[in-house]
Amino acid sequence: MIYADNAATTRMDNEAFEAMKPFLLENFGNASQPYSFSRAAKKAIKQARSTIAECIAALPEEIYFTSGGTESDNWAVKGSTLLCGDLSETITSEIEHHAILNTCKTIERLGFPVSYLTVDSAGIIKPDILREKVSPKTKLVTIMLANNEIGTIQPIQELCSIAHENGCLFHTDAVQAVGHIEIDVKKLNVDMLSASAHKFNGPKGIGFLYIKKGTNLPPYLDGGLQEFGIRAGTENIASIVAMGVALRNNVKNIDQRYKELKKLENILISELSKAKIDFIRNGTSLGLPGNVNLSFRDVEGEMLLHRLDLLGICVSTGSACDSKRTQISHVIKALRIPDVYGKGTLRISFGKDNNEHDALRIAKELIRIINLIA
Repeated sequence: MIYADNAATTRMDNEAFEAMKPFLLENFGNASQPYSFSRAAKKAIKQARSTIAECIAALPEEIYFTSGGTESDNWAVKGSTLLCGDLSETITSEIEHHAILNTCKTIERLGFPVSYLTVDSAGIIKPDILREKVSPKTKLVTIMLANNEIGTIQPIQELCSIAHENGCLFHTDAVQAVGHIEIDVKKLNVDMLSASAHKFNGPKGIGFLYIKKGTNLPPYLDGGLQEFGIRAGTENIASIVAMGVALRNNVKNIDQRYKELKKLENILISELSKAKIDFIRNGTSLGLPGNVNLSFRDVEGEMLLHRLDLLGICVSTGSACDSKRTQISHVIKALRIPDVYGKGTLRISFGKDNNEHDALRIAKELIRIINLIA
């Protein structure tokens, strides 16, 4: 099998898996208990928090563990809205993940206005667009750092400056970016940042929300005093430990992996181009390493996916969170890709376990399938 859907989820890091096991079988104590058996769990959480903070240039006390990116996004958006109390406005973009878009729909139903920024043909939000939209009633701007479907990286630092100039909080969904590109929250100057471990070779069901020191955010879950008193619930210690190890290992090799994944991208694009296949590359080649989103003319993306699946090749037609619907994704629509191409969209996302043979094989089979139905 060739697995090339790493934007949906990644294979777990072996060292991260081994780090989990003692906290499932031996050191299973509840970190909130005062007796000595719980010390190992407390220490492990503290170490993981410090490791994760170091990986994104944050302070340990700015890292709050959650069940994943979806919870982190919900907490940032709903928490900021509830904190304001009045009918404050949230600004986001048309191409956000559904964890943001559907959360925004919820606060709209509660009477809070939401504005949606358009993107250019490469999926980039121009800072001037935000500057035109932001107003005194805007309290939160939430823009993803890197898009999950097309890999586009947004000018977060500039967008964040505009938000702060207007007295707004700024949140970024960095689920696709953390562990894959260098992230320094101090340079970005964001107030909140969401991440999910299974996107960078950690376990599923665990993530974190970075909350800048001094940012006032109400608890998302009420109950005990875990996570500095604002995120109740017994900590998922084994997964927290594994997340720290996985992120550390990814960040340690980030430059080398960037080069390797860009090489695989170039091989795939080069082979398709040499074969004169009619396609559009969505987004930009300067986006997330390994994320290749292609729209093929007069071809059904769903058909390509299933043909490749029969050959043992796993790719996707878009976000894994929207896979039950075969319509053109909201991201491709926002890029204004013509329907003759848009219906034939595939996302091929390489990861650290892929190699040049994988890229060549995927290109070869795509060329064969497309020429067969032409």
